[in-house]
Amino acid sequence: MGKYNVAIVGAAGAVGREMLSIVQERGLPYNELRLLEKEDGTFTTEDGVEYEAIEATPEVFEDIDIALFSAGSAASKKLAPEAAKRGTVVVDNSSAFRMDPEIPLVVPEVNPEDINNHKGIIANPNCSTIQMVGALKPIYDQVGIKRIVVSTYQAVSGSGKAAMDELLEQSKSILEGKEAKAEVYPHQIAFNALPHIDIFFDDGYTKEEMKMVNETKKIMGDDSIKVTATTVRIPVLIGHAESVNLELGAELEVKEAKELLDAAEGVRVVDNPEELVYPMQNQIEEIDDILVGRIRKDNTIDAGLNLWIVANNLRKGAALNTVQIAEKLIENNAL
Repeated sequence: MGKYNVAIVGAAGAVGREMLSIVQERGLPYNELRLLEKEDGTFTTEDGVEYEAIEATPEVFEDIDIALFSAGSAASKKLAPEAAKRGTVVVDNSSAFRMDPEIPLVVPEVNPEDINNHKGIIANPNCSTIQMVGALKPIYDQVGIKRIVVSTYQAVSGSGKAAMDELLEQSKSILEGKEAKAEVYPHQIAFNALPHIDIFFDDGYTKEEMKMVNETKKIMGDDSIKVTATTVRIPVLIGHAESVNLELGAELEVKEAKELLDAAEGVRVVDNPEELVYPMQNQIEEIDDILVGRIRKDNTIDAGLNLWIVANNLRKGAALNTVQIAEKLIENNAL
């Protein structure tokens, strides 16, 4: 296997740092790893290592083979096409290109074949969508899925480091009997739950909810699946959880569902209610797998199933999935 020039755009951010860590720990074969930010500077990771970042301009992509973007939609819209023009394959973690019909939206365990159809840019899905479709794909392949009802319980790290700091600061203030100041979120997040992620549309749904609806259909390649979502921000630092109710195309026994899920790449069944064992967000910080538990029939319909899905939103929900796409590009000789 050859070596490649790789760039991480937004390297100093929460997801960018996770990308840097995962690229190194998984041994992505790079010749040069170029770290890019809004301007030249340095940043220090949690393990005390200092890195130099250079300003992300169109010219810095001239000799880059793969660029992993996590710098927000505005930066992606400006720089990703410029990088692609210069022969770089961009894997973009923002929402900028996800619903563009010309751009693949990929979870490698679900639709790896779409990677080969890129024209210089591949989109990384929303974190909540990634963990849900990763768990649902083996069930979909076996019996089909007619309808998905999902409620999410999402960690503040999905909003970045400032939100994580705000949760800790508010918690400390409240425990000390002081006022909790809300700046990142419109309301206090500590000891609270906000049924509001991203902007509201006229029909009452939020942008985050509609991301899950539309991205699920695109990734699964099936517009007939009915999806409805309620997305909620909760006072957890890392790890998203989802309560998922499925109407299936045919009956599926719980035992068979567990076997399908346990055999699926990147999925782990954690489901032993007799021993009080089920997925929890405080288990997920160093875990790459999607954890699934509370697997049980929905007895109100003919072919129904309930699942509880938990995953690390910074890793599988963002950085890891992006790196896995890069690995597939190399594996498939699709650069």
